[in-house]
Amino acid sequence: QVQLVESGGGLVQAGGSLRLSCVASGLSFSRYDMGWFSQAPGKEREFVASISSDGATTWYADSVKGRFTISRDNGKNTVYLQMNSLKPEDTAGYTCAADFAWGIVRPMSVPRVDYWGQGTQVTVSS
Repeated sequence: QVQLVESGGGLVQAGGSLRLSCVASGLSFSRYDMGWFSQAPGKEREFVASISSDGATTWYADSVKGRFTISRDNGKNTVYLQMNSLKPEDTAGYTCAADFAWGIVRPMSVPRVDYWGQGTQVTVSS
């Protein structure tokens, strides 16, 4: 059974930092693109960041460029999202996602996601 388990969310003041982690099991981790999506109450799920299966290429939403960094450790089956300079508008549930790469280097999108984690809540206070 495939599982994606996130951790690292919490309550932080504006300007602070968090590091989210997602540990994957039950899949061949190095063959999957990994990514992060967010969803605030009453809003659609949005792309945040993704990373290619080999870790060589990353993509970011414009709203987080320069503040967030996605990385992965294939030896630990883990993908990370380092979140710096957090803003109240970053408040959302953050979900880890996996997408089989098929040998194609491209950013992750919702329709192609194969597996989702349960999410971890990030709340940024002003």
